[in-house]
Amino acid sequence: MPSIGVLTLELQIELAHSLKDKRSVVKGLKDRLRRKFNVAVAEIAHQDSWQRSTVAVVTVSGDRTFAEKILQAAEQDAADIAGPDLASSDIEWIE
Repeated sequence: MPSIGVLTLELQIELAHSLKDKRSVVKGLKDRLRRKFNVAVAEIAHQDSWQRSTVAVVTVSGDRTFAEKILQAAEQDAADIAGPDLASSDIEWIE
């Protein structure tokens, strides 16, 4: 049975003064997570807000332990990239 893991990242980008500023930060984060962890990444909320964003990172695996390691590593990497802009993160499982 496959395991589907969803990592939700809430960002509060204080230094963004326009949608262009915010999208630059979000795009960099999304591109890096996709490239480094081979996961699906999308901005799922607050697309029209200058300083807020919700990003979902999704992985599917036949082995939940492997999927959990991927999402935990992606969560740590996102924290390293976003720094204080990362307001919260949460991992959920769909099985």
